[in-house]
Amino acid sequence: MDRVRMQLHADEIHRAGITGKGVTVAILDSGICSHPDYASRITVFRDFVNGKTECYDDASHGSHVTGILAGDGRSSQGKYCGIAPECKIIHLKVLDRYGQGNLQDILPAIDWVIRNRMRYGIRIMNLSAGTSKKEKDFAARQLKEAVEKAWDAGIAVVVAAGNMGPFPHSITVPGNSRKVITVGASDNLKGKGRYARGDYSGCGPTEECVCKPDLVAPGTGIISCSSGWKQGKYYGAKSGTSMSAPAIAGCIALLLEKEPNLNNMEVKIKLRDAAVDLGFPKNRQGWGMPDLRRLLHVM
Repeated sequence: MDRVRMQLHADEIHRAGITGKGVTVAILDSGICSHPDYASRITVFRDFVNGKTECYDDASHGSHVTGILAGDGRSSQGKYCGIAPECKIIHLKVLDRYGQGNLQDILPAIDWVIRNRMRYGIRIMNLSAGTSKKEKDFAARQLKEAVEKAWDAGIAVVVAAGNMGPFPHSITVPGNSRKVITVGASDNLKGKGRYARGDYSGCGPTEECVCKPDLVAPGTGIISCSSGWKQGKYYGAKSGTSMSAPAIAGCIALLLEKEPNLNNMEVKIKLRDAAVDLGFPKNRQGWGMPDLRRLLHVM
């Protein structure tokens, strides 16, 4: 089940009227530009790095991630449509212009999501960032504990598996948490194709012998929204598990539109039950890749 099939399945779901409408997703990343594909659905922007109030993205990473999750494709006549093109977006800037982050920015942002989850109806949190520090490192433990606190508050937390693979124990923190939904890349094996970067997706088990990732989704050469849209560059290609995580977050948004009373554990179970085995070891693919038609009972 490659990315083309996954996108075709998303198109089928959208035609069935399931688009993530009414579901709010918090994205913690490098910022967000006012791209036409999602600008009207940005509910809140908070800058935990530089304290600015207007939307911006000086790394382009967050805009790209947002497009995968929530872009409606209007700038491409629907060609580059995201998974949940009508969901509401909250963007918290926690990464700097180089795509790097500090705990002093990330931890308050996660706490903000927890404190404001009821006010804004936040159901999902996507974090396409992590650290390769060992699980016993104090800062790593803090980050892991923070995402688990968000999970325990009822938020479906989706994190990237990291790009340190393919060796065992290469899942980055906080993807090592047994609670959150950790996502690897499904399409980077053997480094084939124009945008190939080799076999990079983080693999389990974790140092605590937890089988990770939980799921995989397309991550290599993904075309999505660019922060350079005002200069005519509406889209660009990026690779990494950072691109895989928002695809799964988008799947969750579609599921929660259809079944809004699900809790985050029930969401995780449904994703597991709808996953297609891609034929790789569990510590490389987890349960596999979700089949949206199976997940949403649309055939």
